[in-house]
Amino acid sequence: MKSNFNKIFWSVMIVTMMISHSCKEINGNEGLMPLVPTDVDVNAGTWALIPGGPMTAINQIPLAAPASITSDAYKAELATIKSLQATVNQAQTDAIEYWNDGGVLRWNQIMRGLVAKYSLPPAPRDDGSYIFPDAENPFGDPAFPFASPPYAARAYSYVAAAQMEALKATWHYKFLPTHTRPAPFKNDPSINLRLPYESTESNELHAHAYPSEDAVLSGVTAELLKLLFPAALEEISIKAAEQRNAALWSGKASVSDISAGLAFGKLAAGLFSARAANDNMRFAIGTKVQWDALDDSARLHLAKLGRDVSKEIFWESLDAPSRPPMLPFFGNVKGWMMTPADFVSERPGPPPSTSSEQMKAELAEVKSHMDKVDREKLRIVHHWADGGGTYTPPGHWNDIAAEYINKANYSEVRAARAFALLNMAMHDAAVGCWGVKYFYFNPRPAQLDPRATSRRAVLP
Repeated sequence: MKSNFNKIFWSVMIVTMMISHSCKEINGNEGLMPLVPTDVDVNAGTWALIPGGPMTAINQIPLAAPASITSDAYKAELATIKSLQATVNQAQTDAIEYWNDGGVLRWNQIMRGLVAKYSLPPAPRDDGSYIFPDAENPFGDPAFPFASPPYAARAYSYVAAAQMEALKATWHYKFLPTHTRPAPFKNDPSINLRLPYESTESNELHAHAYPSEDAVLSGVTAELLKLLFPAALEEISIKAAEQRNAALWSGKASVSDISAGLAFGKLAAGLFSARAANDNMRFAIGTKVQWDALDDSARLHLAKLGRDVSKEIFWESLDAPSRPPMLPFFGNVKGWMMTPADFVSERPGPPPSTSSEQMKAELAEVKSHMDKVDREKLRIVHHWADGGGTYTPPGHWNDIAAEYINKANYSEVRAARAFALLNMAMHDAAVGCWGVKYFYFNPRPAQLDPRATSRRAVLP
């Protein structure tokens, strides 16, 4: 099973290797079709876990069996739902319909909005220096985080991977005979299922409501998003509570279904938070002394290849005032599937010398394209111009994937799997990409010839 997992992972990775420094805006109200899964993936609890990942066994997080549907406690929960449904208003109905479009898709949409909100680079101070966002003071100026492309790639991957593993484990327990308990509306005919669309497949899932997958998703996602975007804690908490309430108001989950799912999701998030605390991300910025050493090492790499480094041009910020390098040690962050040795062995050879005829020819090619810009080329440029204030290149691919996932009517667990494969691949691609950038410090065309582009060379 690990072999099949790796084959799928690497297939996705090949498609997503072309991460460039650019970004795109998101419409937080983008429409989704109601989730009517073509298959509820009953066997998802048997799917392989991430090799070497935070969750090492499908039953690693224990979950007690639910109370009987004949118990007084459960009957009281059903009475609570009937009381709530008697007073459901339009705002609550809208929330039910919103989350019925798919929790995984909705959280991906919300996260793209958060990345866009926090992807503006810090402005320089009056003295020309820069202050880095501080996780210990997320509401400060600049706010934490600066959701740059590598930060975003890592963030998307943690949320997607945690959702996938948490839902696999949820499915494992849902379909255990000891844990099978139907949704409230199936246990009491006077409870209405307030969902706009139903199918045979979704009804099969309603026969296994414990724990609530909506609550699991709200728990695992909100905990990680609060870690990644602490200044958005209130916004995240409100959406998570809304998802759980929507499940209750709709009649698809009881209070105990939800409380069990919420606790389960938070425990799953804890496993991934522990990994995040030790994946080297906290060292990705570095210091001025380390940046200079990194620059020196790039010169040494080329000198060992016989290059005359005195004739080479190395990358430098063209911002005014000069901006520090963007997460220059992100190449040391832990990958999901690639090891440190893998990143070294897959590192491409050096770029052509900046004084070589090959580089002159490549630079001329760039300028020739700029001299022949037409409407179609300009459309393509703007389509992929994912700059500051948007959801970044990884978010662009999530946006593309979301459309396919929505149309495919994937179950929640399969949708989470699709996003996880995509985002773990993009994370590893970003780690490898940043490692190469700061290994060679190769300049962009704009630094070699200002006529080559109208954009500033903000990265090697």
